[in-house]
Amino acid sequence: MELRTLRYFLAAAQEENMTHAADILHVTQPTLSRQMMDLEKELGATLMLRGKNGLTLTDDGIFFRQRAEEIVELANRLEQAFVERNTDVNGVIAIGASEAVGSQLFAKIIKNFSDKYPLVQFHLYNETVDNIKDRLDKGLVDVGLLLEPIDMEKYDFVRLSQKDTWGILMRDDHPLAERSSITADEIVQYPLMIPLREKIRSEILNWLKRDEKDLKIPLYYTLLSNAALLVEEGLGCAFCMDGALAIRSSPHLRFIPILPERTTRSVLVWKKNRLFSPATSLFIQEINMLRASLE
Repeated sequence: MELRTLRYFLAAAQEENMTHAADILHVTQPTLSRQMMDLEKELGATLMLRGKNGLTLTDDGIFFRQRAEEIVELANRLEQAFVERNTDVNGVIAIGASEAVGSQLFAKIIKNFSDKYPLVQFHLYNETVDNIKDRLDKGLVDVGLLLEPIDMEKYDFVRLSQKDTWGILMRDDHPLAERSSITADEIVQYPLMIPLREKIRSEILNWLKRDEKDLKIPLYYTLLSNAALLVEEGLGCAFCMDGALAIRSSPHLRFIPILPERTTRSVLVWKKNRLFSPATSLFIQEINMLRASLE
């Protein structure tokens, strides 16, 4: 299987039309169709269904597309790394960031680095902790901003000094909106939106001293950005941290810390024993300088 074949498949999947994809790839439509049939024969699976209205991916095709995208992205990054070694410091650094107060410090690090090396570009992925870890492990992200608890065995890291405080996000007309803090017994009677991440969900249930079946939970969420909109619509209150930037998105929302206080910290992480591009290596040096200032 050649990398070119993967690029052909991804173009066809993106366009959902063999003729359009062939035009983009600058090949003939019969050539592209033959390449796709040869690919399916090699894999022993049907990847796409051809119809009058275009192409539709099968379940095998959707799975193959996900893996093909990862392989092509890695190949592009490898090619770029060799280009960077023969030029001034430039290229792309892939960053994965979760919603946390540490994002503010991380933003300053990125800005300072960009001032020093203006030819370097950053690709920023705002995702859940688990998705960022998956991208780190696959080599699709160079550095991640994650929230503890995390198994650090595979990573080098810098733990940031700033702490995120857990609380409840609610509308400003909620009966508890004027409170300076809130207890478990006070909040359990209301509909609650809870993070989907298993470790965090378990900690919240432990604080509430309730089973999930005893709570009204209309929504589990990954990133607060969209959940905050549903809080504003009145679906319920959301467990979150004060560092999640989405809580500042509306003057009609209030963040109330929980009692007893619960806090967590952010960490900047990167894979151990990995050969990075020159730009990424310099960026990690900047992070290590931050480590020295914190110790």
